[in-house]
Amino acid sequence: MSSVNVTEKSNSKEQKSIVQNVCLQSDLVANSGITALVDGQQIALFYITKPEPKVYAIGNYDPFSKTNILSRGIVCEINGKLSVASPMYKQHFDLATGECLEDSNVSVPVFAAKIVVEHVQLTLSDS
Repeated sequence: MSSVNVTEKSNSKEQKSIVQNVCLQSDLVANSGITALVDGQQIALFYITKPEPKVYAIGNYDPFSKTNILSRGIVCEINGKLSVASPMYKQHFDLATGECLEDSNVSVPVFAAKIVVEHVQLTLSDS
C-alpha cells in the first residue's frame, strides 16, 4: 500500500509523520477487529459502524498475556468508553487512548486512523 510523508510544526518543534494506506474498507469487519502488519508491527484495526462509521487502531500486542491478540477481542462499552476485551485475561483497553481500564499504569499504542476514499489510512510517527 502507499504512504505519504507529512511534516507538522507544533510548539516550534517539527514532527514528521507518515500517512500510510494499510487496507481497504472492504477488508474491515463491522464492529470487530482485524490485524494489519505495518512496518513490521502488528496493529489491531476496529471498524465501529454506529453511531457513525469510524476506524480505531491500537497495537495488537497484549502486555498482560505477551501475545499479539487484541484484534480478536470483543468490542464493548464500559463506563462510556469504547473498549476491546483481551481474549486471554479479559483486560479492557480503551480504543481511543489505549489505556487499560483495570490498570491505568498499562497501555497499548494508539494510531490515528481514518477512511479516505475506501482506503484505511494510519498516521505513524517517523521517529
